[in-house]
Amino acid sequence: MIKLLEKISKIGPGALIAAAFIGPGTVTVCSIAGNSFGYTLLWAIFLSLIIVLILQEMSIRVGIISKKGLTELIKTEFKNSVFKKVLIILIFTAIIIGNTAYEAGNIGGAILGLESLFGNFSYRFYDLNINLASPIIGSLAFITLYNGNYKSLERILISIVIIMSFSFVISAIITKPELNKIIDGLFKFKTPQNSFLTIIGLLGTTVVPYNIFLHSSLVKEKWKKPDDLKIAKIDLLIAIILGGLISISIIITAASISISSISNAADLALGLEPVYGSSSKFLMSLGLISAGLTSAITAPLAASFVACGCFGWKPDLKSFKFRSIWIIILFIGTIISSTGIKLIIIIQFAQVTNALLLPIIVFILYYIMNNNKIFGSYSNSLFQNIIGFLIIILTVFLSIKTIYTLI
Repeated sequence: MIKLLEKISKIGPGALIAAAFIGPGTVTVCSIAGNSFGYTLLWAIFLSLIIVLILQEMSIRVGIISKKGLTELIKTEFKNSVFKKVLIILIFTAIIIGNTAYEAGNIGGAILGLESLFGNFSYRFYDLNINLASPIIGSLAFITLYNGNYKSLERILISIVIIMSFSFVISAIITKPELNKIIDGLFKFKTPQNSFLTIIGLLGTTVVPYNIFLHSSLVKEKWKKPDDLKIAKIDLLIAIILGGLISISIIITAASISISSISNAADLALGLEPVYGSSSKFLMSLGLISAGLTSAITAPLAASFVACGCFGWKPDLKSFKFRSIWIIILFIGTIISSTGIKLIIIIQFAQVTNALLLPIIVFILYYIMNNNKIFGSYSNSLFQNIIGFLIIILTVFLSIKTIYTLI
């Protein structure tokens, strides 16, 4: 029993990964999927989680075995200086600009949850409509990150993820879903008419490029020995199960209400109230606030780790350079979300760069994981490489489709 408690006490980085991929974007896409197609697209979430499990498990091995983050390893392992510089620029651009653009959405998601409970927080200043809730969410994220204590950050995010899980899972239970339909949705491959873009959205919001960088950096801070791989994998599995439960619960909840359309998760919270009472609205809103806040913390954090790897800085949570990156991202995200500025061109550019980045990073991850000089017996097996080849094909397809849709 004591040994089990010791192992549980070591769990942590996985919760940050779950916090990162269950953001307002995931909540919204899952809401739309459930409202438009019922349980039939649950398989897309199941497939996404398997891909995330495979990629993040390799990210764990990168951090613990090489004792370097993925960006640092890319800089040391690729000898062609031109290719390396282009790759580092692409990674830095995609992560920094992408996370800055999405940070506004993360804060905006938390605001939607607050407004569905307490009403509008906007203040009219001449022609500008300023949302006063944005600085509140931004300040909470700032305080959490500025503390600079990894253990405290870990505990805070674990607590919020547990609250988020509770909120969404209980909301789904309230709707009294049919178990046989859930099983069918998870394991029967169906693509209803006009569902393709939603499927792409479910995969795209779950398989997040910056999580691969974030996880490799976090585990090397948390664990130091190859023997720690076992507990790190358990930590990851718990995070994937929690994240999966949340996504599936949102789809189930959205499938239970009959409103014409859902444009965001706040619509889902409001749509639940007439049928299932005020408690269901409260739970969904609380879940949305949690999803927005956790992603508002992890997105700037990931960007700082990537920047440190790109420029060779020491990834110290209390250092000026580390803090300066996440402060800039958080500040810009707060401003955008508070003023309601629609920076559609920047957001589309972020989507394109992330779409380009994902297959490249997956390919590089597999290439690095086959380096026996670094990983030895912890290198990829033949089976893992076959699965990796299929994932690379899928990510290339997703990227082409995303770019084509945006253009």
